[in-house]
Amino acid sequence: MTGNIDVVVVGGGYAGVMAANRLTQRDDVAVTLINTRRTFVERLRLHQLVGGSDDAVVDYREILAEGVRLVVDTVTRIDGAERSVTLAEGGTVGYDYLIYAVGSGSADLDVPGAAEFAYPIASLEDAQRLRPVVNAAPRTAPVTVVGAGPTGIETAAELAEAGRTVTLVCGRVLGPYLHTRGRRSVAKRLARLGVTVLDGPDAKVTAVARDAVRLGGGRTVPSTVTIWTAGFGVPDLAARSGLSTDALGRLLTDETLTSLDDVHIVGAGDSTAPSDLPFRMSCQAATRIGAHAADTVLARIAGEQPAPINLGFFGQCISLGRRAGIFQFASRDDTANGLYIGGGPGAKLKEFVCKHTVKHLAVEARKPGSLTWVKDDTRQELLRAKRGEAPATR
Repeated sequence: MTGNIDVVVVGGGYAGVMAANRLTQRDDVAVTLINTRRTFVERLRLHQLVGGSDDAVVDYREILAEGVRLVVDTVTRIDGAERSVTLAEGGTVGYDYLIYAVGSGSADLDVPGAAEFAYPIASLEDAQRLRPVVNAAPRTAPVTVVGAGPTGIETAAELAEAGRTVTLVCGRVLGPYLHTRGRRSVAKRLARLGVTVLDGPDAKVTAVARDAVRLGGGRTVPSTVTIWTAGFGVPDLAARSGLSTDALGRLLTDETLTSLDDVHIVGAGDSTAPSDLPFRMSCQAATRIGAHAADTVLARIAGEQPAPINLGFFGQCISLGRRAGIFQFASRDDTANGLYIGGGPGAKLKEFVCKHTVKHLAVEARKPGSLTWVKDDTRQELLRAKRGEAPATR
């Protein structure tokens, strides 16, 4: 291959920006990042946008390598045969390699009334739409947050700390990822903030009305503002482009993150399912997967065999308002353990993680190839079990 090698990155979130920056290691690679917005969205801070303590955006000039061309548009189709993408505003962009990093958003709100009366919070636009709704509601008006993953917990705590009357509907378990000890700590903090936590078999929303949420077992919870954080979905770009996806629409890849259909397409972040065994959604995973996607492309350009992804985890952090938080430690295989840091130190650690996640992107822009990460070899055992193979002997 002679001259510039064109690599298009579709999606400018944590995974896409990391991949784009890392690709600039080679002078003969021309990188184009296509994103729907002019600014980078800190999804880790969307609950703060709703609560009014942050705008959750960063200028791309602060985190994107100078050599990366930013195109603000939406990709409507990927043409693998022609190696080009079609843009919503007209025209196409050609590529030699493409990194698919379109991210994730809210799940379809298929509960009766949810699409009409509930407010998702998975995107910048969702959070910007919700903030004035919350501000316009009387201070004593009941607010219901549906879903008790990190986003639901953080949103409930943020609003309760601001003096709102909040009910958190868990859909069975508060903080499913958390260890029992960490979960107790979170529950205590929410109780101190005055959040009513509804969990157990009947804590599942069956319908949403303008002024109430109905649960299994017939219970009705008054709700002036209903915020929906349960579940997630991904854009259908891969499926619309004829690429293989899993049941949720994530691009199916091998362990090098290469599409099962096209060696010139590599996946990254929430919208990718390596070996149909996706990693947990998190910025921690997204940045590392984005880096590995870039490494796969660079290996192919160099005529080398890309390595399989090897990604370990260290835990999950959740803010509980501005003055408290929790860092839940985990084994490298992403299994939460009994260790955690809570209270004020937990809040400081969460803020550190938020700031340094963006800093990692900026450092990679200046020194491409510098990001390193924790490894974990147990994924190979999971893959063997998934295929019905015997465990490896040592």
